[in-house]
Amino acid sequence: MERDQDSCGTQLIDGNGVFNVEGLDNFSKITKLSQCGLSYAIVAIMGPQSSGKSTLLNHLFHTNFREMDAIRGRSQTTKGIWMAKCVGIEPFTIAMDLEGTDGRERGEDDTAFEKQSALFALAVADIVLINMWCHDIGREQAANKPLLKTVFQAMMRLFSPRKTTLLFVIRDKTRTPLEYLEPILREDIQKIWATVTKPEAHKSTPLSEFFNVEVTALSSYEEKEEQFEREVAELRQRFFHSISPGGLAGDRQGVVPASGFSFSAQQIWKIIKENKDLDLPAHKVMVATVRCEEIANEKLRCLSSDQGWLALEEAVQAGPVSGFGKKLSSILEFYLSEYENEAIYFDEGVRNAKQQQLESRALDVVHHAYVTMLGHLRSKALESFKTRLEQSLHKGEGFAASVRACAQSCMVEFDKGCEDASIRQANWDASKVREKLHRDIEAHAASVRSTMLTEMIAKYEKQLTDMLSGPVEALFEAGENDAWTSIRKLLKRETEVAVSEFSTAVASFELDKPTIDTMVQNLREYGRNVVEKKAREEAGKVLIRMKDRFTTIFNHDNDSMPRVWTGKEDIRAITKDARSASLKILSTLAAIRLDEKSDDIENVLFSSLSDGTVSVPSSKDRSIGASSDSLASSTWKEVSPKATLLTPVQCKSLWRQFKAETEYSVTQAISAQEAHKRSNNWLPPPWAIVAMVVLGFNEFMVLLRNPLYLLVLFVVYLLSKALWVQMDITGEFRNGALPGILSISSRLLPTVMNLLRRLAEEAQGRPTPEAPMQQSFSFQNNRNQTQLNPTSSTIPESSVSSSCISSTDSEYSSPNLMHRRSTKISEEEFS
Repeated sequence: MERDQDSCGTQLIDGNGVFNVEGLDNFSKITKLSQCGLSYAIVAIMGPQSSGKSTLLNHLFHTNFREMDAIRGRSQTTKGIWMAKCVGIEPFTIAMDLEGTDGRERGEDDTAFEKQSALFALAVADIVLINMWCHDIGREQAANKPLLKTVFQAMMRLFSPRKTTLLFVIRDKTRTPLEYLEPILREDIQKIWATVTKPEAHKSTPLSEFFNVEVTALSSYEEKEEQFEREVAELRQRFFHSISPGGLAGDRQGVVPASGFSFSAQQIWKIIKENKDLDLPAHKVMVATVRCEEIANEKLRCLSSDQGWLALEEAVQAGPVSGFGKKLSSILEFYLSEYENEAIYFDEGVRNAKQQQLESRALDVVHHAYVTMLGHLRSKALESFKTRLEQSLHKGEGFAASVRACAQSCMVEFDKGCEDASIRQANWDASKVREKLHRDIEAHAASVRSTMLTEMIAKYEKQLTDMLSGPVEALFEAGENDAWTSIRKLLKRETEVAVSEFSTAVASFELDKPTIDTMVQNLREYGRNVVEKKAREEAGKVLIRMKDRFTTIFNHDNDSMPRVWTGKEDIRAITKDARSASLKILSTLAAIRLDEKSDDIENVLFSSLSDGTVSVPSSKDRSIGASSDSLASSTWKEVSPKATLLTPVQCKSLWRQFKAETEYSVTQAISAQEAHKRSNNWLPPPWAIVAMVVLGFNEFMVLLRNPLYLLVLFVVYLLSKALWVQMDITGEFRNGALPGILSISSRLLPTVMNLLRRLAEEAQGRPTPEAPMQQSFSFQNNRNQTQLNPTSSTIPESSVSSSCISSTDSEYSSPNLMHRRSTKISEEEFS
C-alpha cells in the first residue's frame, strides 16, 4: 500500500505535554480544515504500547504515522499525540494517534499522561478506536482492563459528557467467531463501568447514555497480511459519511465548528493539564465566544479597509451621494453575511450575540458618514428653501403662503433624501435632524420676515416724513391762526393713508392681531413724532420766523408791494399789526397742539406782551406793553411739560430780543417819513411869494423897459442854473434847511471859481484835463452817497431822482468841493 503524503502528519502534543499551537494552525491552513464547518470528524486510537495502533491507522486512513520496527525490538514509537488527515475519506476526517499505555519508557508517569490523553481524546474525538488483543478478552488481569477503566474515569470528569462511539478493534483474532467474543467483551465492559466511581447524578446512568459500543475484529497483520488488508478495507468503508445519520458518529452532540477546533483543542488540553474538570457545554460556549469574537473583529477590520466603503466615505464628505443608503447597506450586508457563514456552526446564542455586537460596531463605524449625509441633506434643503422663498417673493406672492409652500416642499425633499440614505441594518432616527431643519427654516423665515417688515416700516416712515415735514414747516412759516388745526388734519390724513397701505401690505405676513395693532400704533406714533420733531425745530428758529414775519408785514403793503414811506402811512398801526403777527407765531410755536385741547397761551401772550403802543426812537420808553407776572413761570396752564416747546419765561425773553432787533426798522421808517416831508417843503410859503410879487413889481417893470438888464438877468439865470445843478441845491435841503444853507455856503465860492475857470478855458479853445477826473470823482462820490444811505427802502422816490440828477450833473463840481461835500454829508448823516 502506498502512503499518501497529503495526510500532513503533525505532532499535536509532544511527550512532555506541550501543545503544538503553530503546528496545529499550519495543519489547518494546509488541509483547509477551517472551511469545513461542522462537516468533519475526528477519530482517535487508544491502546497498549506496541499494539499496532499506528499501523492500523496507516492502513485504515492512508496516513503516514511512524510505525514500530519489529526487527529492532518492541519499544515506544509514538510519543504524545499525533494527528493527520485521513486521505480519501468523506467527510473531512482527522486521525489522532495517542501514545500507547503501559509503556516502560514513561514509568510511573504513565498513568497520569494516560488519563490526560484519554480525557483529551474523549473530549475532542467523535470515534475512539480501542486497540486490544484478542487473547485478552475474558481475562481478569488483561492489559485492556486498566485502559477501559481509564477511559470511563476520564468520561466522568466531563461535566456534561458527550456521546462518543467506542469502536473496539480486536487484533489477531483466532478461530473463535466474533459472535462469541463480542458478548464476552461487552460483559467485561459492563463490569468495568460498574466499578467506576460515578457522580451522584450518574450513579444509575447506563453505559449506553455515554457510549455507542461497536466491536470489530482483524486478522494478524504479520501472519495474514492479505486478509488483514481486506478486513481493513471493509472497515474503512464504515468511516465514509460517519457523521451522517446511521453512521458511526451519526448521533454525536456538541460539535465544535472546524474553524474553532484549534482554539478548542488548546483550551481543552490547558484545562486537562491544570487537572480541572472539563465542562464541555461551557467549553463549547467559550470556544464559540472566542471564535465568534475573532470572526467579528476580522470582518470589522475588513469593513474598515473596504475600498467601496472608503470611496463612499470620501464621497459623502464632499456632498450628498445618491443611493447612499443602498450602497452602504450592501457593504454591511456583505460582511454580516460573511460573519454568519463562518460562525454558523457555533453556539446559536453566542453567535447571535456576537452578530449583534458586530452589527452595532459596524454601524458605529459608518454612523458618522450617515450623520454627514443627513447634514448635507439638511443644508441642501435649507438652501433650497432660501432660493425658493426668494423667487416666490420676487413673484409678488404672499410671505406666509410662500413660507408654507416652500417649507413643505423642502421638508418633503428632505424626507425623500433621508429615505434614500436610510440603512437596512439600522433603525436610525432622523427626527432630530428634521427638527433642526425645521428650526432653521423657521429661523430663516423669521429673519426674512423681520428684514421685510423693517424695510416696509422704514418705507412708510419715510413716506410719512416726506409727506409731513415740508407741509408742517410751511404751515409754521405761514403762521396762520389755524396752523395747528391744519397740521392735525394733515397728520390724520397722511397717517391714515400710510396706515391703510401698511395694513394691506402686512396682511400677507399673517401676523396675529396684537402684533399688527402694535405696528400700526407705532406707525401712528412715528407720524406724530415727525410733527413734534418739526415743531421743536421750528421752535428753535422762532425768533427768525418772527423777524421774517415782522419784516414782511412792515415793509410790504396789502398787495405785497414794497412800502414807500411818503408820510401818509400810519407807522404805529403797521408796527402793531406786524408785531401781532409775530406774536401769533410765537404763540403758535409755544406748545404742541395735536390733541385738540384748548389753552390760553395766545391770550396770555397778547395780554402780557402787546398793549397797543408803538415804540418811538426816544430815550424814555422803547417797548410795547409791560411785563406781566403771568409769564414769570416755567409751565403753561393746561399744557403738559412734554407738549411745551417754549416756556413762558422763554417767550418773554424772546419777545424782548425780538423787539430790540426790530426797533431799528421802525426808527428808520419814522426817519424816512420825516425826511420825505421836509424834502417836499423846500419852496417859500405862498404868502411870501405873493409879497415878493407885489414888492418887486417896480423892479420887474424896470427890467422890461431896459433890455440890457434882461441880458444880465439871463446870464445870471444861466449861472444860477449851473450852480443849482452843480451844487444839488434840492439834495442839500433834503436833510433840512439849516444843514442845506451851511453846506451851500461852504461850497459856493469854490463852485463859482470852478465855473469861471472852465468858461475861460473853453473860450481859449483848450479842453480841461480835469474833466475825466471830475467825472470819476463824481461817480465815486455818488456811489459813496448811495452806500451811506442805510434805509434805501424808506427813502422817497423824489429823493432818489434828485440823487440821480445830482450824479448826472456832478461834472460841474470841482474835486475839492465834491470831497468836502461828501465828507459833510457823511458827518451829517451819522450825527
